[in-house]
Amino acid sequence: MAAAAIAIFVVAYVLIASEKIHRTAVALGGAWLMMLLHIDNAESAFFSEETGVDWNVIFLLLGMMVIVSVLRQTGVFEFVAIWAAKRARGKPYRLMVMLVLITAFASALLDNVTTVLLIAPVTFLVCERLGLKVVPYLIAEVMASNIGGTATLVGDPPNIIIASRAGLSFNDFLIHLAPLVLVLIAVFCLLCRVLFRSAFRYDPERAKEVMSLNEREAITDRRLLWQGLAVLAVVIVAFVLHPVLHYEPSVVALLGAGLLVAATKVTTEDALREVEWPTLVFFAGLFVMVGGLVRTGVIGEVSNFAAEQTEGRLGLATMVLLWGSALISAIVDNIPYVATMSPIVADLVQGYPGGDGQVLWWALALGADLGGNATAIGASANVVVLGIAARNGTPISFWHFTKYGIVVTLATIALATPYLWLRYL
Repeated sequence: MAAAAIAIFVVAYVLIASEKIHRTAVALGGAWLMMLLHIDNAESAFFSEETGVDWNVIFLLLGMMVIVSVLRQTGVFEFVAIWAAKRARGKPYRLMVMLVLITAFASALLDNVTTVLLIAPVTFLVCERLGLKVVPYLIAEVMASNIGGTATLVGDPPNIIIASRAGLSFNDFLIHLAPLVLVLIAVFCLLCRVLFRSAFRYDPERAKEVMSLNEREAITDRRLLWQGLAVLAVVIVAFVLHPVLHYEPSVVALLGAGLLVAATKVTTEDALREVEWPTLVFFAGLFVMVGGLVRTGVIGEVSNFAAEQTEGRLGLATMVLLWGSALISAIVDNIPYVATMSPIVADLVQGYPGGDGQVLWWALALGADLGGNATAIGASANVVVLGIAARNGTPISFWHFTKYGIVVTLATIALATPYLWLRYL
C-alpha cells in the first residue's frame, strides 16, 4: 500500500508540474486512485483530522471568497488600486515594495490566504492602469504573504497547528518570530529589485493619467461598502481573538459571509459567482492524496528516521528540522506536513530539559512557512493566487513560479539558520 501511495503521489506531482493536465483533474484523479485501491476510505478522507481533507482550510477559503466577491461590487478594489498607484507616483518598483509591505503586514493579522484574496484584485487593477505585467507583482505578493504570515499565530495555518500542539500563545510567535520576519521582508524587497527587474518599465504617460484620477469616484455603492467593511472588520477581530473565543477561522469566515449575504441586497448567485471552485476542489484532492501517504505511514517513517538520527543533539536536530521542513513543504502542502510532523516534534521537545527544546517548534514553523514559497503548490496561498491568475486570463505556470520561489526560499532559510543558532543554540 505504501508503494502504491508513493507512486500515485509522485505521478500526480509530475503531472501538476508538467501542466499537461489541469491540476484540479490531476488531484481528483489521484484521490480517486487512493480510494479505488483502498489506500484511503471515506471515513479517513473526509472525517479524520490527521489524514483527511482539512475542512477548516476549505471553508475558510470559501467564506473569504464570498466576502471578497461582495466587496468587489462596491468598487473598493479600484479605489485602493488608484490610491496605491498615486502614492507610488506610478513608479513600478516603488509600487511593488508598497504592495509587498501591505501584504506582509496584512498577512500577520489575517491568514495569508485571506490576504492574497483581498490584494490580488487590487493588483490586477493597478497593473492595468499603469500598463505593467501583473504576474511578477502577484508572485511577489504571495511570497510576501507567506513570509509575513510566519510572524504570528494566525498568519499561516501551520502556525495554528503548532500553537495548538505546543501550547504557544499569540505573543510567543510575536516575540520569537516577528523580529526575524522584519529582516526577511526587508531582504525580500531588495531581492524583488533583482528578480523582477525586467517588469519595472515606467510609462510616464500612464503614470500621469493615474495621478489625475480621483480614487473616491471609484466607489459605486457606499452603503454596501460600509456593510462589507464592517463584517470584514468583525471577521479580522475574531481571527485575532481566536485563542480567547475558540472559534475556528473557517467558522468565523462562513458566519461573516452568511451575515453579509443575508443583510445586504447582494444575491446568493452574485456572491458565489466569484468563488474559485476549481481551487477548492484541488485542495480537497491534494489533501486526500497526502492523507494516503500519512495513512500508509510514509511521512511518519521519514519523519521518525530523521528524529532518530538527530536524537540528543539539539543543534543538529534544529538544523535538520529547519531545512528538512523547507524541502518537504516545497513538495507537499505545508498544512498536512505540519499536522503530521507536530506529534514527532512534541516528543523531541520533551527530551530536552528546561525548555531548551522549544527551538524545535520555531524551526518547524520557519521551515514549513518559508519553504512553502519554493514551489507553486508549497502553500495554500500559492495555489489560490495561481487560481485567481488563471481565472483572469494571466495563468502562472508551475515552473515560472518555482524559479523565483527556490531563490527566495534559499535566501530566507539561509537567514533563518544563523538566527536560530545564535539566539537559541
